[in-house]
Amino acid sequence: MYICLCHGVTGDLVNEIVNRGARSSKEIAAACGAGSDCGRCRRTVRAIIAQHSAT
Repeated sequence: MYICLCHGVTGDLVNEIVNRGARSSKEIAAACGAGSDCGRCRRTVRAIIAQHSAT
């Protein structure tokens, strides 16, 4: 599912980037653009990061 419509970024891509070591929304934005424009997806990006941190 798309989480960032501005850049066409899917949740799967964000998960993959977090699996490669990204630990902040700024790192996600640098890697794929998610969260760097309008910001609506930042909450979802942070939730994905938190999910990975909890496991």
